[in-house]
Amino acid sequence: MVAQAIRVGILRTDAVRDEFQAAHGDYVDMFRDLLLDADETLEIAEYDARVSVPEALDCDAYLITGSRHSVYDDLPWIADLVDFLHRVRAAGTKIVGVCFGHQLIAHFFGGEVGPAGAGWAVGVHTSSITSAQPWMGAAPRDAIALLSSHKDQVLTLPDDAELYATNDFCPLAGFVVGDQIMTIQGHPEFAKSYSKALMDFREEILGPETYAAGVASLAEEIHPETFGRWIVDFMRGSSSHG
Repeated sequence: MVAQAIRVGILRTDAVRDEFQAAHGDYVDMFRDLLLDADETLEIAEYDARVSVPEALDCDAYLITGSRHSVYDDLPWIADLVDFLHRVRAAGTKIVGVCFGHQLIAHFFGGEVGPAGAGWAVGVHTSSITSAQPWMGAAPRDAIALLSSHKDQVLTLPDDAELYATNDFCPLAGFVVGDQIMTIQGHPEFAKSYSKALMDFREEILGPETYAAGVASLAEEIHPETFGRWIVDFMRGSSSHG
């Protein structure tokens, strides 16, 4: 039986720096590749949330990207995006938040976000899976390794949230709210080459120890394909894939 195509709206909250786009593409390109690798039948729509949010709720699910901004920055577009997400939630439509999106949902749905006490998280971070979810399939992993790039993190979970992913650096690394909201602090859409480019660009900001550890971690295995499948199965409400 062929799965019914679903429409996914990517809410872009930033852009890859101009000097990196030729080699790595923009964030929507990264997410399109991630999701279509998991399910080539998806219809992908793009919305630049910094300019305007969609007028109509015409997608089956929405995904909020990462951003260089903090969720507590006083930016008008952040307030507009939060208002839109309240509409999406009231309609029962699925929401996925990645990095900034993960923090945005936490911060404006009853939780709290602030600077990480340990500073920047860069390179590969492996999270333990503390609560198996239906969209993880019949044999869920006990850990998921993804690339990270953030200096803020969720400090308190939002209302009615259940933690499913944790690591020492970022204890609240991924949560769900019922079967409607799914988030992750890491970047399943990043390639190691882009992660390295970001670390090189921020080497002075990161400091020698954080930079060196982040670059060294790139030798570790990551699981973007698994997480891409998890996102799609969450959006579909499916547990048919392992």
